[in-house]
Formats: sequence, C-alpha cells, structure tokens
Amino acid sequence: MIEHSPKILIIAGMHRSGTSVITQWLHRCNLNIGENLLGADIGNEEGHFEDIDFYRYHEDVLMDNHLSRYGYVKSPVSSLSPYQEEQLKFLTAFKSKMNAQWGWKEPRTCLFLNHYRKLLPNAYYLIVIRDFQSTVNSLIVRDFKYVEAKYLARKLFGRLIWKWFRRDKRKKNLYENLAAYYLNVWITYNNELLKHMELLQNQQFIAVDYKLLNQNDKRTFSVLKDNWEFEIEYVDFGKVFKEKFISKTVDISRFVVDKNLLETACVLEGKLREYV
Repeated sequence: MIEHSPKILIIAGMHRSGTSVITQWLHRCNLNIGENLLGADIGNEEGHFEDIDFYRYHEDVLMDNHLSRYGYVKSPVSSLSPYQEEQLKFLTAFKSKMNAQWGWKEPRTCLFLNHYRKLLPNAYYLIVIRDFQSTVNSLIVRDFKYVEAKYLARKLFGRLIWKWFRRDKRKKNLYENLAAYYLNVWITYNNELLKHMELLQNQQFIAVDYKLLNQNDKRTFSVLKDNWEFEIEYVDFGKVFKEKFISKTVDISRFVVDKNLLETACVLEGKLREYV
C-alpha cells in the first residue's frame, strides 16, 4: 500500500494583513486549519482563526529568546534549540498523521519561515500582502480600541471626559509613539516573506492582497484546488469579507521621523507587489 504525504498549506502574512479573513474563507471552503482555534476579541470580532498549537509554540520560543511574545520584533528567529526543534517536528508530524490535508495561520509564522522551509519542504504557501500604511494604521486602531474600551467601562462622568477631552489626544499619541515601531515590524515580516518567495519554487506559493480577493477569489481557489489538488469546496469570498472592519487609513509619514524607514518600506512594498 502506497502512503501519500499529506498536503500542507501555510498561510503567512504580517499581523493585521487580512490573514484572519482569508483563513476564515478557507475554513468555510472545508480546509482543516486546526482543531483548536483562537477566538474573537475586541480587535478581531470575527475570530482570529489561528491554530492554538502554533500560537503557543511561537509565543514560547519568542519568550525563551527574550523577545516580544507578540512577535513585534526587528529580526526573525534565527535558530532553535534542539528541544525547540524536536517540539516543532513532533507538532507538524502529529498533524500530518491525523490529517490528509491541513494548514494553519499564525502571523508569527513569518519569523520562523527558514525553519518551516527546511522541515516541510513540500508545503504550499499562501502569502498575504497588505500595504504598510494600512497595516500600521490597523495595528494602531486595534490598540486604540483596547484603550477606549477601558474608558467606556467607566461611569458616565469618566466616559464624557474621555469623549470630549482625552479621546483625540490619546489617539494622536498612539500614532506618535507607535507608527515607526510598527513600521519596523512590518519591514521585518515582509522582508522575510520576500526572501521566502525568492527561495521557493514558483509552483509552491501564491501571493495575494486580501482586499483584491473579492475580484479574483476564484483564481486563488483554482490554484489550491486544481494546481495543488486540495480537496476544498468553493465559497464566495464576498460572503466572508466585510468592508466595515477595514479601518480608515491615516497617513503615517508625518509621525515617522526617520524618512529612510519610509523609503525602505516603499521599496519593499514595490518588490512584494510584483508577486501579487
């Protein structure tokens, strides 16, 4: 009896790049993207659709390396300890044993692409690209939602003070304090995505902009089903994508003092767009 290797899809993209809605879409198309998924919260009302096993693994490795467990870093995870390597081998082997086809999404996967490329040489990749302006805005808006929720939980007087005196100032402060920080993170993640695509065979990946899937979701679906032979069923992406969840974009350039950082992001974004 011939045993066939499982088909594996890795959905890779920066935080707030649309990976959640794309993974939700693939989940509805009948792709197994994990048995235990990270649910919804104030920053992602529809759910994160992240495999908890990979979520915790990435978090643990980052903390073991004294890095932000959220993955807001300026460099990828260059090496794993022997124990961490064995953990990752066991995790992926177990999922492959249990499923003929499977995949996962967890943004910090971008920081581990060198390791996944070696461990899973036959995996397919769905690379999700989003421009740096929209991504940084979305990160800051999410942070602002958490801050605002605390104030709105106060009594009436506290809520009024927030609304009329503190709200706009606090949002501006977040842009001033976080725009460059998150832009650096965007550059780190997307540099890794670009290097990864340059090292893969062309037939191993497809790059998409989630906002464009309303027009070309059938093309992406066709690659997965017809080219890569995943057993999935078509669902209109428009039934999953909700325009109301896209935050208004503010020009972050006025909050970034280092203009070389903006230039680096612009050049990198241009290179990424060549693959979309």
